[in-house]
Amino acid sequence: MTDYQQPSPDGHFGKYGGSFVSETLTHAINELKAAYAKYQHDPDFLAEFRKELAHFVGRPSPVYHAERMSREMGGAQIFLKREDLNHTGAHKINNVIGQAMLAKRMGKPRVIAETGAGQHGVATATICARYGLECVVYMGSEDVKRQSPNVYRMKLLGATVVPGESGSKTLKDALNEAMRDWVANVDNTFYIIGTVAGPHPYPMMVRDFQSVIGNECLVQMPEMLKEAGCKTEQPDAVVACVGGGSNAMGIFYPYINHSATRLIGVEAAGEGLDSGKHSASIQRGSPGVLHGNRTYVLQDDNGQVTETHSVSAGLDYPGVGPEHAFLADIGRAEYVGITDQEALDAFHYLCRTEGIIPALESSHAVAYGMKLAKTMRPDQSVLVNLSGRGDKDIGTVADLSGGDFFCRPSCQGQSVKGNVVIAPMKRA
Repeated sequence: MTDYQQPSPDGHFGKYGGSFVSETLTHAINELKAAYAKYQHDPDFLAEFRKELAHFVGRPSPVYHAERMSREMGGAQIFLKREDLNHTGAHKINNVIGQAMLAKRMGKPRVIAETGAGQHGVATATICARYGLECVVYMGSEDVKRQSPNVYRMKLLGATVVPGESGSKTLKDALNEAMRDWVANVDNTFYIIGTVAGPHPYPMMVRDFQSVIGNECLVQMPEMLKEAGCKTEQPDAVVACVGGGSNAMGIFYPYINHSATRLIGVEAAGEGLDSGKHSASIQRGSPGVLHGNRTYVLQDDNGQVTETHSVSAGLDYPGVGPEHAFLADIGRAEYVGITDQEALDAFHYLCRTEGIIPALESSHAVAYGMKLAKTMRPDQSVLVNLSGRGDKDIGTVADLSGGDFFCRPSCQGQSVKGNVVIAPMKRA
C-alpha cells in the first residue's frame, strides 16, 4: 500500500467514522474542525508542538533492544518503543499537548476529559496545570478504585475528578458523562478526547498528534536493526495494544505505506474471546454507532452495548477507533487477542527479564510480541509499542498475585514524620 489517504473530507474511513452528535454539539464540532484545519499545518503551531514534545515530554522516546528477552524467546529480535519514559508515564501526553494548544487558541478556559487507566486524565491535568486551564476529569468509579494512584496524581495537579456511577462504571461510562458535560457547557469548554474515537475530527486529530511515535520509529529503526543483525531497514512487525487505539494508531499510521511491515493490534481477550468477558471489539463486535462515530462495537442483537472486561482499565472499552475498523476490513492490520493471564505473565516477565515495569495495557502487546517472536527467525524483528509504565497497576497486580502492597504508611498502622498540613492551592 503506497497511497493511503484517510479519512475522507467528511471524516469517514470507508464506512466507519463520521460525526453522530446531538444538535447541541454541532456548533462545537464545527468550531473544532475549523480550528484544527487552521492550525494543523500552521508553522508556528507545529513549532510550539515540537518544542513542547522535546522539552516538556522528553521526546524522542528511545527504542530499546530487549536482548535478553529476544534470546530467551529464541526467535526474532524484540524492540520496545519506550513511551513509558515520557513525562506522565505514557503516550497520552503527546495528544493532550496538541489539543490543549488548540483550546488556548480557541479561547476555551475550561477543559474536560474522560479516562480509564488514568493516564489520559493525568496527562490532561498536567497540561492544564501548565497552561492555567480549569480541568475536570470523568472516570468510572470502578476505575477510580483500581487506578487510585493516578486519581491522586490528578488531584495533586489541581484537577477535579468526577467518579461515574452509571452503567459498568468504566471507561465507556466516563466518556458518556464527559459528553453530557460538554453539551451543558459548550461555550467555554474544550473536550480533550484521549483516544482515536469520537466524532470527526477527533479520530484524525488524535492520530495526527500521536503519529510522532511511528515517525520517530521510522528514523530510529534502521540503525537499531543493523546493529542487531537484521536484514531489513524497518521492522517485520509492529505490535501495539488496542482499546480505543490511540497508541496503536500513533505507531501504525506512519507504517501503513510500508507494506512489508505487518501491523498487529492486540485486543483484551479477558477471560477468553468466547467467554463473554473480554473487550475485543474488532474480533467479536459488529458495526454500530458509539460515542459519535460508526465503528465496531460490542453489542447485543438489539444494538445495546454490552459490558466489557479486562484486567487493564485502559482496554476496558466496548468500541474501537474507526480507523482501526477500516484497517481491519481492508486487511492492512491484523487484530488478535491476549487474555488477562497472558498479560499478567508478560508483565512479570518483563519486570524480571528487562527491568521494566510495563502498564497492564502495554503488557498485552508485550505478550503477543513474545508469542510472535518465537515463530520468526533471529534476523527478523518485532517492534512493540510499550505505551505506558506500570506504576499505576502495582496495586492490581499485587492483589491478583497475592503480594503485599500498601497504598500508604497509614494502611499499615504507621505514622509519618511531620505534622504539617498543606492546604490545597486555589486557582486564581
